Amino acid sequence: MSRHLLVPLDGSPLSKRALEYALEAHDNASIVALHVVDPADPGYSSATPVDVRNEPPHGSDEWYDQASEEEERIFDEARELAAAHDVGVSTESAVGEPAREIVDYAEENETDHIVMGSHGRTGMTRLLLGSVAEMVVARSPVTVTVVRDELD
Repeated sequence: MSRHLLVPLDGSPLSKRALEYALEAHDNASIVALHVVDPADPGYSSATPVDVRNEPPHGSDEWYDQASEEEERIFDEARELAAAHDVGVSTESAVGEPAREIVDYAEENETDHIVMGSHGRTGMTRLLLGSVAEMVVARSPVTVTVVRDELD
């Protein structure tokens, strides 16, 4: 059984589902929720749709402030979900390319299992957007459990 879980959170329903799975399936593990702000993708770190025409300039101080507020909302939701399961969860932040930051965190910390969501994109959508989960699975030094939802 895993003792140190890493659950990357991006604010999506699937990342929340991954956290729920981790809380239910690994009730004695220590859990770290990791949120990565991707400065190359204005909408990656946001659970709500982003219209860049109405947002602060990407990479500006205002943009990072907004990303920080979104991150705190994500972490508050994670703590509430964990408390409902009578479990504590630690939170960590990173800035960079999400797959790389997730793998780096797992390598540099006492992590023996990653649980993450994946949108299960196929076809052109997958080719255009790539898959953070797929890259983590390919590069991870530890076991990865992927919680999926099929979309085209």
